[in-house]
Amino acid sequence: MLKIDAHQHFWKFDPVRDNWITHDMAVIRRDFLPVDLKPVLTRNAMDGTVLVQTCQDESDNEFMLKLADENNFIKGVVGWIDLQASNAEKRLNYYHTNSPKLKGIRHVLQGEPDVRFMLGKKFKHGISLLAQFGYTYDILIYPKHISYACELVAEFPEQKFVLDHIAKPFIKTREIEAWKNDIEDLAQYRNVFCKVSGMLTEADWYNWRTADFTPYLEVIFQAFGANRLMYGSDWPVCLLAGAYSRSLEILQIFTSRYSQEEQDLFFGGNAVKFYNL
Repeated sequence: MLKIDAHQHFWKFDPVRDNWITHDMAVIRRDFLPVDLKPVLTRNAMDGTVLVQTCQDESDNEFMLKLADENNFIKGVVGWIDLQASNAEKRLNYYHTNSPKLKGIRHVLQGEPDVRFMLGKKFKHGISLLAQFGYTYDILIYPKHISYACELVAEFPEQKFVLDHIAKPFIKTREIEAWKNDIEDLAQYRNVFCKVSGMLTEADWYNWRTADFTPYLEVIFQAFGANRLMYGSDWPVCLLAGAYSRSLEILQIFTSRYSQEEQDLFFGGNAVKFYNL
C-alpha cells in the first residue's frame, strides 16, 4: 500500500502575499519546492503527497498543478476557488475538465473574522457544488469553530470533508476537555475524516516532548477510528518546531499499538481512498 503524506505545502515566498509567515518564523521565510522535499520523502520511505493551498488565489492552483504535473510524487492537489462567487460552478468545471490532479478545495476558514462564515448562504451554496465534480473539502479551523463545522457537515451528508490539523487544539497549554467534546461531536458524522497533522506547531515549539501529544492522539483515534484518519506532515510549517522525521516518529510510535492493516490505512490507504489518488 502506498505511504502518503496527506498534507504538505510549496511556495515561492512573497512577504506580502504570505504575511501569515511572520518574522519569528525565519526558518520558513523562503522558497520551498519539490527539490527540497523529495529527498526528505525518500529518507522517510514516503511514496507520495497531497499538496495543499496556502493562499486564496487561483494563481496558486496553477502553481501547484504545474508542480504536480512535473513531479510524480505529488499524487493530488487541494486548491482554492471562491466558493461564494457567482461563477463557482464554472470554475469547478474548468478544473474538473483540465486538471485531474486537483482533488479537493480548501478555504482558510480560520482566518475569517466571522466564526459563522462557513454557515453563510453563499458559502454553503459553493459547498453544495463540490460533490458533482467529485471534490473533497478540507476544513481548516480552530477549536472555537468546531460546533459550526458540525452544522455544516450535517447539512451535506454526501459531501466528503476532512478536518485539517485535528482543529489545532491548545497543546502548549494542555487544554483538552472542550476540544475533546467538540471533536467527539464532529466525528459522529461519517462523511468527515481527520488529518493527524500540524500538531508540532500547536505545542511549545522549542520544548515539546512526545508525551505531550498522546492525550490528543488518544481522543482523535478513539473518536474517528483507524478508517477515517490520515497522516500529514504539514511540511514545511512543521520545521518551526521540528524536523519532518520527528513529526513522523511521534505517530509511528503512537500507532505501533495498532494492527499493521490499521497502520497501513493511516499512513496511506485512507488518503488514497478519500482523495481518489
